[in-house]
Amino acid sequence: METTETVKMEEETAVEVAAEEVAASGEALAADAAMASEEAAATEEAAASEETEAAEEVAAVDETATGETAAVKKDEKSAETMEDMGKALEESYKMMGDGEHDTDALLAWAKIKELYETKENLTVEISGVVNKGVIAMVEGIRGFIPASRLSLHRVDDLNEWLGKAIQVRVITADQESDKLVLSAREILKEERENAKKLKLSAVEVGSIFTGKVDSIQDYGVFVDLGDGISGLVHVSQIALERVKHPSDVLKKGQEVRVKVIGKQDGKLKLSIKALLEQKKKDEEVKVSIPKAESIGTSMGDLLKNLKL
Repeated sequence: METTETVKMEEETAVEVAAEEVAASGEALAADAAMASEEAAATEEAAASEETEAAEEVAAVDETATGETAAVKKDEKSAETMEDMGKALEESYKMMGDGEHDTDALLAWAKIKELYETKENLTVEISGVVNKGVIAMVEGIRGFIPASRLSLHRVDDLNEWLGKAIQVRVITADQESDKLVLSAREILKEERENAKKLKLSAVEVGSIFTGKVDSIQDYGVFVDLGDGISGLVHVSQIALERVKHPSDVLKKGQEVRVKVIGKQDGKLKLSIKALLEQKKKDEEVKVSIPKAESIGTSMGDLLKNLKL
């Protein structure tokens, strides 16, 4: 009896133990499942997080690259802008000064160079006398006028020119060496030539003048007629007879009478021979005056022929 109860009790105990083991196993499995679920969730979360971080990193890289590209473009544009600005500043500096000349001096030289290129006449006042010339200011720049370019004639006393206003032209304009040279001579020459042309235009062919031999050449002599007018007497027009050389007949400074026989290219053709020929003709023309008795009629002759 005891043995049966004992066996029964052992069986019941074994069943309980088995039940407990099953329960424990279920709990373990549940725990493992829960843990696995949690690990999976964590893994997914980690993966999502990694993807997010990766996306953020990519975005950051793209943004950085875009920013760098924009920065490069901005720098390039800035460089271009700075280069343009530099050029503009350089141009402005040219107008403001070059380190040696101030703005006014640069503008003055620009005007002087324009006067030089156009050969424009300008009026200046002589303000000083220096060695071999005088000084006059042009646009605030000191200009030099050589004594030989003040007049068409020799200038002995430069002090006589102080304070005079004269017309000049720029013949040298060198900004680098600050060299400005002026001249009145070219203007005076042109004025003289224009006056000469005007006077020559008034001279008529056939006019007779008294002048002086100014120069002797192999082909003839130039005769000064006064008032800036002169003409050429060709060697063939010097005398009635043939002349080998003008110096055989004429001397420099000798006074002669000439006739204008032609005008060509603003020059007068003169002749001494033409007047000599005219004089000869006048001398050859003789008027014969009969004696008084030959032209008179006596009273006897008149009566002789009358028939009463």
